Amino acid sequence: MPAQKEVPDMTAPPTVSGAGWEHFPHDADVGVRGFGATPADAFAQAALALTAVVTRAPVEPLSPIEVRCRAPDLELLFVDWLNTIIYEMAVRNMLFARFDVKIEDTALQAVLWGEPVDVARHAPACEPKGATYTALRVARDGDCWSAACIVDV
Repeated sequence: MPAQKEVPDMTAPPTVSGAGWEHFPHDADVGVRGFGATPADAFAQAALALTAVVTRAPVEPLSPIEVRCRAPDLELLFVDWLNTIIYEMAVRNMLFARFDVKIEDTALQAVLWGEPVDVARHAPACEPKGATYTALRVARDGDCWSAACIVDV
C-alpha cells in the first residue's frame, strides 16, 4: 500500500507574501493563500499569489479581460477560478496585477487586469501551462476569509 501524503500545515509561516496573500512551503510544491473581507476578496488575493508563483516582477494593470466561472461549491469554484487564471496566462500570454472579483452563490464574475508577458522584464519562474491543486480550503478565518491550496505547476 502506498504511503499516504502528509496533510499540509495550512498555517505554516509564509516564505513570500504580498499585502493580502502569501506562499507557504510544502514539499516540492507551493502553497498559495489569499485573505480578504469576503470570499471574492480572498479569491482575488489567491490569484495574485498564483501569479507570483510564475513571476516576481512587477506587472502593470493595462488591459482588462472579463471572465466567468461556475461550480457547485466554493472549493470547486476556487479550482475553476485558478484554472481560468492559468488558462489566461498560457493562452493569452498575460500576467496579472489586479483582479476585480464578484461571487454570487456559486457563480463568479471577474475582470482581470494585466499586461502581455515581456520576457526581458518578467522572466517567468515557471511556465503557466497547467496546475494541480490539493488541500483546497475556502473558509472564514476569524474576521476575514481565506482561500488556500497547494499548487503543483
